[in-house]
Amino acid sequence: MYLAVVLIGLNLRPFLTGVAPLASDIHAATGLSDQGMSLFASLSMAAMGLCAFLGPAIQRKIVEDRWVIVGALTALGLFSGWRMATDSGSVLIATTTLCALAVGLLQAVFPRRIKAHFLDRTPFAMGLFSACLMGGGAIGAQLSPLIAEASGNWRLGLGWMAPFAVLAAAVSFFHLPSNSAGPSGTLGLRDLMSRPRAWLLMVGFGIVNGSYASIVAWLAPYYQRMGWSSTDSGSLLAVLATSQAIAALALPVLASKGLDRRPWILLSLGQQLVGFCGLAFAPEFHPTLWAVVIGIGMGGAFSLFMVVALDHLENPIEAGALSAFMQGGGFLIAGSFPWIVAALGERAGGLSFGWLVHAGAMGLVAVLACRFRPQDYALALGIRSDSGLRTSSATRR
Repeated sequence: MYLAVVLIGLNLRPFLTGVAPLASDIHAATGLSDQGMSLFASLSMAAMGLCAFLGPAIQRKIVEDRWVIVGALTALGLFSGWRMATDSGSVLIATTTLCALAVGLLQAVFPRRIKAHFLDRTPFAMGLFSACLMGGGAIGAQLSPLIAEASGNWRLGLGWMAPFAVLAAAVSFFHLPSNSAGPSGTLGLRDLMSRPRAWLLMVGFGIVNGSYASIVAWLAPYYQRMGWSSTDSGSLLAVLATSQAIAALALPVLASKGLDRRPWILLSLGQQLVGFCGLAFAPEFHPTLWAVVIGIGMGGAFSLFMVVALDHLENPIEAGALSAFMQGGGFLIAGSFPWIVAALGERAGGLSFGWLVHAGAMGLVAVLACRFRPQDYALALGIRSDSGLRTSSATRR
């Protein structure tokens, strides 16, 4: 099972992080504007969000979801490969969005598998999954410009990851354990829509991932406009993603020593605030430092939000439904941020103001995260901890 966790995680971000380091080549070949380029990240995040909403329905109707996982990984490989065959901006955006749909389905279905299989080891397993996800982002950011430069073909830099997604599909088919009968769940999407706590998780997760979407879309172009090469700017993005991967594994492990994850969430949000201010006010003062600080904050916040969502409910199906609801709306929110940063940049003459918007957003998420008191988890979702039954709407928060 650990092998599947690692391989699936590694395949979920290279399709997206490989785009920004090749922005100059893509712009020259397709003529896409800044707002057009922002659609790679914006539509990908929106697609992941829309697809995540299908997670609870799939989990209810399909007991054996191995075929869903294998099919989504295969589709990810096919759509990644398609990008090598076109120089049309609209087709590149469309195929990247299709990759994101496959990734969104995987992100919606797989947390249930982790919760059901690993039980008390869920924080570590989810941290490992998040670390591999971020590590895959680092690999994509580093290898895509190197492959494009070595081959003289930027399209190959966008499509090299296709066979690795197919490999992950094959490994998942043979090594992913079959579902056991397990517990059933009664908490569905309609129920979650009436729970303020579910919306709070969604908004916080969305803002955190909006920062990631903006970084993926604009960090490399930001420094390319200061004279950096595509390889060097891609390496900076890779440093950030590597820091994400380390923090995504380490912070959930550290946070697992107690049930209250809030101190670690606040730490990760504070690091992002400092890093975004650094990008805005002193971008050429040790850029690697800002990349590491932001990366640690992003990786920790992402994985801790995933863990906190699963913490709220003991039932794996219902916990998976809450995670999918959080991701669904969260990625839709996140998808708007790269476009907002691009629009602000075009009006203000640079991307610095967009980084400050993200710094302020981290303060807002910190306020929201202070409500994640473990003793209130069941009550916050309208469930009595003693009987597992939903309480009346008067007890909901």
